[in-house]
Amino acid sequence: MGSTAGPRGFPRFWDEERETLAPAERDRLILARMQHQLHHVYADLPFYRRHYDAHGFHPDQVRTIEDFTTKVPVITKKMLVADQREHPPFGSYSRPVPPGEIARIHGSSGTSGVPTMYAVSRTDWERAGEVHAMAQWCAGVRPDDVVQVGFPFGLFFGGWGVVQGAERIGATLFPLGITDSERHLELIDRLGSTIFSATPSYCIHLLSVAEKMGIDLRGNTVRHLLVGGEPGGSLPGTRKIIEDGWGATAADAGSTSEMYPFQTSVGCTEGTGTHLYTDEVFTEVVDAADPNAPIPVGRRGAVVYTHLWRDSQPMIRFAPGDETYLDTDPCPCGRTYPRLPEGILGRLDDMLVVRGANVFPSAIETGLRTVAELGPEFRIRVTRVGALDELTVQAELGHAAVAELDALAPADAGARRAELARRTEDALRRAVAIRVPVELLAPGTLPETTFKARRVVDERPRG
Repeated sequence: MGSTAGPRGFPRFWDEERETLAPAERDRLILARMQHQLHHVYADLPFYRRHYDAHGFHPDQVRTIEDFTTKVPVITKKMLVADQREHPPFGSYSRPVPPGEIARIHGSSGTSGVPTMYAVSRTDWERAGEVHAMAQWCAGVRPDDVVQVGFPFGLFFGGWGVVQGAERIGATLFPLGITDSERHLELIDRLGSTIFSATPSYCIHLLSVAEKMGIDLRGNTVRHLLVGGEPGGSLPGTRKIIEDGWGATAADAGSTSEMYPFQTSVGCTEGTGTHLYTDEVFTEVVDAADPNAPIPVGRRGAVVYTHLWRDSQPMIRFAPGDETYLDTDPCPCGRTYPRLPEGILGRLDDMLVVRGANVFPSAIETGLRTVAELGPEFRIRVTRVGALDELTVQAELGHAAVAELDALAPADAGARRAELARRTEDALRRAVAIRVPVELLAPGTLPETTFKARRVVDERPRG
């Protein structure tokens, strides 16, 4: 742990030397690891040798970090799934690991229903625990905390990362997992949990549940929320709703199934976005149309990830299809890692093209979260009327807004409801730059979010 004093008498940093290293010195270490990994996968993993040979690439061509971006071909989930189908169970991009050396087998479900499997060596699992501890320390977790986990425990990696970090820090762990929402709230109160971890959608959903139960979460014992599993935790409007409703800070902990067990980023308690652990998982933001084309810092583009240390099943320039942008300005916390100011904004393939306009679900969420009278749940419906695409947002009202409307005379309630719809449409116009009709719904109309939100319903005919 670092030596600089921080909150409650604990050090400010988990590994001060590493977290505050000069960026130029960190880049030298990163380049050395890139070169090591490229030679390792080319020599030892048939998947990469075939892929690189097919693109006319050899690891010796990488002499700078810019070479890495411009010369190394990317890999995609589709390629990994196909390779694993041909070379079960872990694919030819996995180093043969004797059964006694495999610490964990996890996976992610695919559209075919056949999960993509990930084998993690004991060495990799141990190292990943250190990275999770460093990330959670940045998010505010300390040894005297009680960490209540609302992620599922199963094939999915996510909840296990919280377990790794909390145990390494020495915090008290309460891995409750998925259960009914009322029980989560009751046990927070009974145990005095100080950290709660779940998806941002579920944290917002619990605000609505608490309101129905007559609980003011701002008075509870939780002081930090560790959110992840979906975009949104770093979007200013969404984070503000979570932090104001819970009376706690929210930190977005990011990664993907392919990059686990290593944490890629974590939200800073200074509210500046998520720090990228680029000396562990190197993160690039490149042109969405050309993953070998660098773009300036601050411009939105596609994410590309690389394991710099994992050797059991390394991902080298993995493109998950996510969108974000970088910031390299100094952070008040003192960490010198680059940041994603708004975390992961969403998936590029989630972008909706409606009458020639590009609309991202995350932008719609940003607009809705500025309207205080709305509840947590919303749905985006895309239909086609004749030859024209139509986009409609269905948003639930909050319980307080419904109570206000019920207390008004019918004519006044209708006028007030119309005013709320207009204000919501104005907020969406500012967020997405096109007019989006809004349908206001009663609380409980839409399915409740207990894990990852499913917001988009695209009803346009295929083909």
